[in-house]
Amino acid sequence: MNQNLAFADYAVFIIYFIVVASYGFTIYNKRKKDEHDAKAYFLAEGNLTWWAIGASLIASNISAEQFIGMSGEGFFLGIAVAAYEWIAAIALIIVAVWFIPVYLKNKIYTMPQFLKTRYNESTALIMAVFWLFLYVFVNLTSILYLGAVAINGLAGGEYLHVIMIGLAVFALFISLGGMKVVAYTDVIQVAVLIIGGLVTSYIALTTVGQYFGVGENAIAGFKVLMREAPEHFKMIIPKPTATSSQLDIDKYLTFPGLLSYLAGIWIINLNYWGCNQYITQRALGADLQTARTGILFAGFLKLLMPLIVMLPGIAAYVLYQNGHLPQLVGGKDGAYSAVLTFLPTGLKGLSVAALTAAIVASLAGKVNSISTIYTLDIHKKYIQKDAGEKQQVNIGRIAVFAAMLLAVLFTWNDLLGIGGVGGFTYIQKYTGFISPGVFAMFILGMFWKRTTGTAAIVGVILGFLLSVLFNEYAPALFGNETLLYTAYPNGKGAFEIPFHICMGLSFFFTTLTMVAISFAGPKVNPKAFELDTEMFKVKPQTTVLIVITVLAIIALYVKFW
Repeated sequence: MNQNLAFADYAVFIIYFIVVASYGFTIYNKRKKDEHDAKAYFLAEGNLTWWAIGASLIASNISAEQFIGMSGEGFFLGIAVAAYEWIAAIALIIVAVWFIPVYLKNKIYTMPQFLKTRYNESTALIMAVFWLFLYVFVNLTSILYLGAVAINGLAGGEYLHVIMIGLAVFALFISLGGMKVVAYTDVIQVAVLIIGGLVTSYIALTTVGQYFGVGENAIAGFKVLMREAPEHFKMIIPKPTATSSQLDIDKYLTFPGLLSYLAGIWIINLNYWGCNQYITQRALGADLQTARTGILFAGFLKLLMPLIVMLPGIAAYVLYQNGHLPQLVGGKDGAYSAVLTFLPTGLKGLSVAALTAAIVASLAGKVNSISTIYTLDIHKKYIQKDAGEKQQVNIGRIAVFAAMLLAVLFTWNDLLGIGGVGGFTYIQKYTGFISPGVFAMFILGMFWKRTTGTAAIVGVILGFLLSVLFNEYAPALFGNETLLYTAYPNGKGAFEIPFHICMGLSFFFTTLTMVAISFAGPKVNPKAFELDTEMFKVKPQTTVLIVITVLAIIALYVKFW
C-alpha cells in the first residue's frame, strides 16, 4: 500500500478488471462458431449494434494522451482546446453522411483496400506499410508509455514496467478475441471512462468551491473558475500583437484563433475520423443505417468529452495560481494527476479504472487495426496468397502479439523519446506531418472522378514534404512575414508558424498539385467510384440526431465565443 492508493481503490480497480474480462470472455464464447471467419474476426461483420459502434469509437479515441494531454492543454489554453472535441462532432456528421456510404457501397474493409480500388496497388502498398509503422511506433507506443507513466504516478511511482506489462496483457486479452470482443467490451470501457471522468470533474469543481469559500458545490465551483480565469473560457485565442507576452504567443502557436477553423482543425478531424483504419473499422462491417447511427452517437458523446478531459485542467490552473495545488509537478501535463489526489478513497480507484479503460480500449483497438491491415493488405496479398479463413485469423493474432511486443520493447526504456516531448505532442507531431497529403488523397479520390493514381502518390509525398517545409524551414527561408503566413517567436531563439496553419497551407498546395496532375489524365478515371444521390440521403431519425448535435455546438460557441 502507498500514499496514493488505498485498499478500497485497489478493490474498485480489481472489480472493474473482472467485469471487463468476464464480459469479454462471454462475448468470445458466443462468437466461437465464427472463430475462424476472417471477416467476423477483423470486422465483426453484421454483428455490431449502433450503440456498440458509437461506444467503441469513443473508447478507442479517448486515451491517456487525452486525459493527461488535453487536461494539460486545458490548464494552459483553457476551453479553446475543447474545439478538438466539438469540431470532431461535426466531422463525425460529415463522415456519417458522406464518407461511410462510399466505403460501404464499394465494399471497402481497409484503408489500403480503398487506395487499391480507387487508385492502384502501389499506392495501397506504400500506405499500408506507412500506416503499420505509424500505428506501431507512434500511436501504440505513445499510448502505452503515457498510460503507464500516468498510472505509475498514482500508484507510488515504483511500478512503471509492471504497469506497462499489465496494460499490454490486458489489451492483448481483449484484442485476441477479434473486433466483436473489442467493440462490446468498449461499451463497458466507455461507461467506466465517462462515469469515472465525470466523478473526477465533479470533485475538482467542489474542491474549487471549498477552497474559495462558496461551499462544496459543483456549479458554484464552475462559476469560480469563470471568475478567476475568464481568459480560460474564450474559444478564440486572439492574434498576438507587438506587446503580447511570450505566454500569449505560445498559446496562439498552439491554437491560432479563427485561422484554426479555416485550416488545420478540419484536416486533423476529417482525416482522423474518416480516413483512419483505427476508427473507420468499427463501422465498415455494419449496414449503412447502423453505421450512421453509431457514428452520430459517437458525435453526441464527443460533446461531453471536454467535461472529462479538459475541465479538470482548468480547475487545476485556478487552484495552482492561488496556491492550493502544491502537489502539481511536471508542468501542465501533471494537472490531471494532481487533481486526482483530491478524490476520496474508492473514487480514486474508479478514476484510475477510467484512465485504464481509456488506455486499454485504445491499445486493443489499435492492435486490431494493425492486425487487419497486415493480414488483409500485406500477408494475404504478397506473402501467402492462398491463406484460408482459419490461417488469416491465426496470422492476425500473431500480428496482434508482435505489435504489442514491439510497443513494450520500444517503450521499456523510452527508446523513442516520447517522455521528452510528451505523448500528446508526439502523436500530433508525427501524424500531423502526413495528414494533409493523406486527406487530400482520400477526399479527391472519393468525390472527384478525374483524380489519378499518379496524383495520389505525388500528393502523399508532397503533403509530407510541404508539412516539413512549413513547420521547420519556411521562416528561415522566406522570412517571418509573407502573404501566406506570419511566424512568431517561440521563446527558443527561433520563429514558428502555428501548426494548424502549416497543415492548411500544405493541404492547399497538395490539393492544387493533385488537381493539376489529374487534368493531364482522362476526364473520368476508369477507377473512379460510382456515386448517386440516393447514397447520401438520410432518414428522419438521422436528421434529428444531426440537428440536435449541431444546435448543441452552436449554443456552446455562442456561450464561450
